[in-house]
Amino acid sequence: MSFFIENWMLIAVAVASAGLLMWPTMAGGGGAGSVNPAQAVHLMNREKAVVVDVCSADEFAKGHVVGAKNVPLAELEAKLPGVVKNKATPVILVCASGARSGRAVATAKKLGYENTSSLAGGMGAWRSASMPVEKV
Repeated sequence: MSFFIENWMLIAVAVASAGLLMWPTMAGGGGAGSVNPAQAVHLMNREKAVVVDVCSADEFAKGHVVGAKNVPLAELEAKLPGVVKNKATPVILVCASGARSGRAVATAKKLGYENTSSLAGGMGAWRSASMPVEKV
């Protein structure tokens, strides 16, 4: 017990640090700017969100969200303005695992698309949720 009394300041710093590390997960339900498959479907149906798959053409052909447009990550900065003309339109960025689409959100925001999000878990999460997949 004397350890806690003598080191109360260190313990307070440790607890505060743990709280700050857990805050993004608890507040946002995942990474910043990410949506789960159910939230993505809601955005697509209610707010007419455009789904942009940032995978390569080969990955896109193997299966993608129904109605998604394919713009590989390397070409996103050049081609996104042609695919989504209205920057106020919600945009959901998708890839195989969610890693590339997370980077794509930063690119889209840099281009002025403020209402963008990444599909958390990517196509893996989409398939696990039994959502429809389209193949080319």
